[in-house]
Amino acid sequence: MPNPVVHFEVVGKDAATLTKFYSEAFGWQLQDVMDGAYSMVNTGGEGAIQGGVGAAPGGGAGHVTFYVQVDDPAAALEQIKKLGGSTVSEPMDVPGGPTIALFADPEGHVVGLVKGM
Repeated sequence: MPNPVVHFEVVGKDAATLTKFYSEAFGWQLQDVMDGAYSMVNTGGEGAIQGGVGAAPGGGAGHVTFYVQVDDPAAALEQIKKLGGSTVSEPMDVPGGPTIALFADPEGHVVGLVKGM
């Protein structure tokens, strides 16, 4: 598969509540990586997709999204635009992590792109 789903995230207004909820609901192991604002999730199980739970940027509305691994997020965004999608967030380097970007599909669903996971 050339572009697998490799990460998910659940973000909202109250990172602590979401972290507690997902940890206790599913037994996921969460590791705080941003002073309580975001935790990396180990869902367990061989081959399981890992993710993150935390605060929505700017305290805005929460969302659930998944991230598709691509070789070049900028090129992927150009192709997405040609197909009727739009850029939500230009490619950015996460400190100590991968390069990510966000787009909206033609119906407005937000999906992530990631390089370097």
